[in-house]
Amino acid sequence: MSAEGSSSEAAAREALSTEKAFEREKLPAWSEQITVRSVVVSTALGLFLSFIVMKLNLTSGIVPSLNMSAGLLAFFLMKTWTSALERCGIFPKPFTRQENTVVQTCVISCSSIAFSGGFGTYILGMSKKIAEGFDEAKTSINVEEPSLRRIIAFLFLVSFVGLFSIVPLRKIMIISYKLTYPSGSATAHLINSFHTPQGAIQAKQQVSILFKSFAGSFLWSLFQWFYSAGPGCGFSSFPTFGMEAYRRRFFFDFSATYVGVGMICPYIINFSLLLGSVVSWGLMWPYIESKRGLWYDAKLPRSSLHGLNGYQIFISIAMIIGDGLFNFLSILVRTTYDMYLKRTKPAEAAAKPFAGVDINERQVLSFDDRRRTQVFLKDQIPTSIAAGAYVLLAAISVVAIPHIFRQLKPKHVVWAYVVAPVFAFCNAYGTGLTDWSLSSSYGKLAIFIFGASIGSQDGGVVAGLAACGLMMGIVSTASDLIQDFKTGYLTLTSPRSMFVSQVMGTGLGCIISPVVFWIFYKAYDIGLEEGYPAPYAKIYRGIALLGVNGWNQLPKYCLRFCLAFFLLAIAICALKEVAKTRGWWLQDYIPSALGMAVPFFLGSFFTIDMCVGSIVLYLWSKSDRVRAHMFAPAVASGLICGDGIWSLPSSILSLLNINPPMCLRVFSAETNYQVEEFLWTLRNPAAT
Repeated sequence: MSAEGSSSEAAAREALSTEKAFEREKLPAWSEQITVRSVVVSTALGLFLSFIVMKLNLTSGIVPSLNMSAGLLAFFLMKTWTSALERCGIFPKPFTRQENTVVQTCVISCSSIAFSGGFGTYILGMSKKIAEGFDEAKTSINVEEPSLRRIIAFLFLVSFVGLFSIVPLRKIMIISYKLTYPSGSATAHLINSFHTPQGAIQAKQQVSILFKSFAGSFLWSLFQWFYSAGPGCGFSSFPTFGMEAYRRRFFFDFSATYVGVGMICPYIINFSLLLGSVVSWGLMWPYIESKRGLWYDAKLPRSSLHGLNGYQIFISIAMIIGDGLFNFLSILVRTTYDMYLKRTKPAEAAAKPFAGVDINERQVLSFDDRRRTQVFLKDQIPTSIAAGAYVLLAAISVVAIPHIFRQLKPKHVVWAYVVAPVFAFCNAYGTGLTDWSLSSSYGKLAIFIFGASIGSQDGGVVAGLAACGLMMGIVSTASDLIQDFKTGYLTLTSPRSMFVSQVMGTGLGCIISPVVFWIFYKAYDIGLEEGYPAPYAKIYRGIALLGVNGWNQLPKYCLRFCLAFFLLAIAICALKEVAKTRGWWLQDYIPSALGMAVPFFLGSFFTIDMCVGSIVLYLWSKSDRVRAHMFAPAVASGLICGDGIWSLPSSILSLLNINPPMCLRVFSAETNYQVEEFLWTLRNPAAT
């Protein structure tokens, strides 16, 4: 290539440079990026989003990425704070993109504990209420009721370990391997755009639309509350497609939350959920119910694991494990091969910017990369401190965790902490490649290994679920930290301030999330199909039972169905992988096996809501693609936040025994005739 060509390409890169726009701004020291106002705003937003994540966790178990919503809300609140002070004649320090990033990091690390903390999975899976739905392992040693103090102590022990396990590898992940971390990168670009003059105008428009959507969603939830006095009452139980479809759980339940989630989730995920609903509740379960008395005892209650409930739970588990196993092995192979290429054949490494380039060869990098690398390497986090903290926390956990969950012995905890850093690295690397965290897959693997090694007689069910929590806590926080490091790298935020904000957010989450869960747990009947079914709690306990008892408890032909759907999940994943590798047009239309598996147990009502969200987004994009791309995330976030925050006043009303005043219920024509006849007899007793 000629010198003129090289200079023109360099000039083009400089023209497109993000950091050129911020070149004249003074870079604040890492200690100046963490302020009192950022801590206050982070705490408020962390509490706010924890309610939303907890509600999603206890209803469908599907929680979308809230990184961009957190960045947007952080920008709005911090700008409101500084503007209010300026109107009062007080001129605070300017609000920078670094401070915006610190707040977003703290908020997400706090609210993510509401998901990775296992409140809708392994913690509830240990409880007596969930155990009553199964026929096996209901003894006291295999049941542990949730305790607020126990949950907080356990989360403090396991959540921080993941941070220290991955810190020494941050330079390898971000600088050497140039992993993309799509969610972290997208959030960084959003924050960068907010703090340019043009971005500030766009941000104000987005915030305005978000809060209009928020207000509408909140008021709609309040309106619905007035008509929900009792089970089966309200708009959430409206038989949209008829009574028979309603009995099969096919109805639109008017949930603003899941309409918003549907606008955020990809089209193919929503389609996969609907497809899974049709296959299971539309075809399979009616067919299996027709075999009542042949394949299983007709007198069994609906909740029995030996009846229809067994097919629903274990076929769903088979698909989830098949999908998780394939992705785990796929990412493991891709990680190993990618690392091999980077070490031996950097020129043939995966097509990533500057793959295989040494950190010191900065003259070949763009201005942005040189600037970002310089800042990222400036504030070091000593490896010796990280390693020492990991060993110290591991030693404390080896002593403390067996006192929290007596079914786990110190040797089990030691083994978990030995393998956890390896899993944390694999998950963080895989997340960087695919934006898909497999922390739950590592947790399920821990359930099988520890549950099977301990056995049912010695509390293997609780031990497996506790080991799942330990592994999920470490692996999830590790990948979240590196994802946030990527955001910090792209916004010139100091790694030290990022790490401190992550630690603060994790500490807040270990207190806030259990308290939020406790409010839900005391205010609602968690685990019932109405309201808060917590479907994954039943699934995780089912996995633990498989680990300790094997396949003996399954109803007739259930194992064959499980094997068939396990292989189907692997086949779907393999087809998707091949289509993606070869660039087939079909890749965008292959469903997600995991998405299909979720409604197998829960039903289809939320999938219809999410498909409505997809339809709204599709029609909006057709009419005005630019505005849809710009404002749809804000509208979706407002819908989720408004309905989600209603959970707080709704919980308080429930705790105060203030019930809705009315019940809106729809009957079939035949039932309505019987009700009318009954009411007539009450009004006219003499006529009878």
